[in-house]
Amino acid sequence: MESVQRQGESLVYLAVLPDNYEPEKAYPAVVLLHGFGSNMNDLAGLCPTIERERYIYLCPNAPIPVQIGPGKVGYAWTPTGPDRTPEDDEKAEDMLNAFLEGAVAELHLDAERMVLGGFSQGGMMTYTLGLTNPGTFRGLFALSSRVSDAEDLRERLPMDRDQAIFVAHGTSDSMISVEDARRTVQFLKDEGYRPDYKEYAMGHEINQDVLDDLVIWVHDVMGDGFRGPQ
Repeated sequence: MESVQRQGESLVYLAVLPDNYEPEKAYPAVVLLHGFGSNMNDLAGLCPTIERERYIYLCPNAPIPVQIGPGKVGYAWTPTGPDRTPEDDEKAEDMLNAFLEGAVAELHLDAERMVLGGFSQGGMMTYTLGLTNPGTFRGLFALSSRVSDAEDLRERLPMDRDQAIFVAHGTSDSMISVEDARRTVQFLKDEGYRPDYKEYAMGHEINQDVLDDLVIWVHDVMGDGFRGPQ
């Protein structure tokens, strides 16, 4: 697989191209949103485990730089804490939509077969952007995450509630509690969704058991059958 850094319409991103990549072919896409304080390289390591030959992966860099240590800078999708406003979410959504529109055209992606997923804050953005755009994303997955504002999101949900959703959370997560994940899943169920929810004996992380289940889920949603790690 080859990773190529690109300047998109609104965000810098990594395009992770499959083995034996054919530029003229319309590939399905998996979009991966990193967590707070991380960057576009963080989730790129998942790509070979999910599938090496059939998909293109898009890993955008969040727009807001944050200091995460002496001389170290990470990135965030929105501010955190009391500084966060609904306008911050809207801005992040607009930037992601512009990035995706450009990437679909530039890379000749199969726009009918796209999956969106994220870790932690990237999972929050997955819920916000993905649930409100079921025509764009065939499925969503949120790892160690939660819905950030259920009341605001409820008002924006579409009539279509058939989207495939995979939720994974650690029972020992000290960053986003498993209770938050359970409340999110209950919110989804109350709104008519049927999320596939799994808990794992882990903290705020992605372990091998999560990856094993995620691989099966992605292939099922894409409709191409399970191939397993290559």
